[in-house]
Amino acid sequence: MPLSVRAAYRERLSRGDIRPDAAQEQALGALSRLEGDLNALSEPGFSSLFRKPKGARGVYLWGPVGRGKSMLMDLLFDSAPVARKRRTHFHVFMAEVHASIDAWRKGDAAARKARFGQGRGDDPIGPTAELIAQKARLLCFDEFQVTDIADAMILGRLFEALLARGVTVVTTSNRPPDDLYKDGLNRQLFLPFIGMLKEKLEVVAVRGPVDFRLDRLRGARTWLAPDSAANAEEFDRLWADMLDGAVESGATLEVLGRKLHLPRASGGLLRASFASLCEHALGPQDYLAVADRFHTVFLEDVPRLTPARRDAAKRFNTLIDALYEAGTKLVALAADEPETLYPQGDGAFEFERTVSRLQEMRSTDWLERVRD
Repeated sequence: MPLSVRAAYRERLSRGDIRPDAAQEQALGALSRLEGDLNALSEPGFSSLFRKPKGARGVYLWGPVGRGKSMLMDLLFDSAPVARKRRTHFHVFMAEVHASIDAWRKGDAAARKARFGQGRGDDPIGPTAELIAQKARLLCFDEFQVTDIADAMILGRLFEALLARGVTVVTTSNRPPDDLYKDGLNRQLFLPFIGMLKEKLEVVAVRGPVDFRLDRLRGARTWLAPDSAANAEEFDRLWADMLDGAVESGATLEVLGRKLHLPRASGGLLRASFASLCEHALGPQDYLAVADRFHTVFLEDVPRLTPARRDAAKRFNTLIDALYEAGTKLVALAADEPETLYPQGDGAFEFERTVSRLQEMRSTDWLERVRD
């Protein structure tokens, strides 16, 4: 039998995996309340088969990166007395929602019946919500954020339909509800959804002074050169430490109507090779999307650069500019130190600014910067 969320948290404290944190304690109270509510809902009753499914009031944990929000949600997920439950990244979930909506709109009655168990009507939101609710009574989302107008326009109706079907929602976010889809197109149409979130989910700020992910980076080398077996092992070890048991679920970013698939991603963490990001026809908008989406990027197999690889070097410059401006943390496994990556030849002069930024991005001051 799994430990309660509070007992599991205390066990981590006793092992020294985490340190006491008042903000986490407050969030723990909300999650313990939810755990109790879910326990009460799971108790069988004579008329339970004839009642409309009922969910519990969920929890919305928000705060800067590295404050333990995902860890707390995972403790609740493990302890929750719910047979059908799912924990996923919000972007992954929304990609699946859009795929379901598209399948409903394009499918004939037979195709709809095969996928959704029903086939009538023009509105895909109800059947999509029904399909989700059949598979999960508890939905836990990591890194809830809304930047896409297509997401913004369907979220209110989708969540209303999910809650009506007894689905309980727990989510983490870097932003409070009032800042979701901030300055977005037609944001006034999104405001009722924000009101629904604040009513249906208990909103808790997790804004403790300690960035636990930063603790893992602090003291570690974030620019590993040369690209030796020993440095590759250290790179792998730091990646695993930052994941802290999370699964590499991957991410797909939509940029100017194109899809950029990044298979080694988990939440706000991305691991990618130099070749995958800099030797393909990617542009500034792609790199801006990467920088916006991820708070920490692990970049491996950065080679020495020469005029023969000038196009790749230009893309690398643009990538670093985007990461720098966004305040993204960078961990690199490279053939050499920044100042000797592109020492001479056509393009070496333009690379000097990138060298300066790379040096700053490996500094303690850079790591201490707070990124919301």
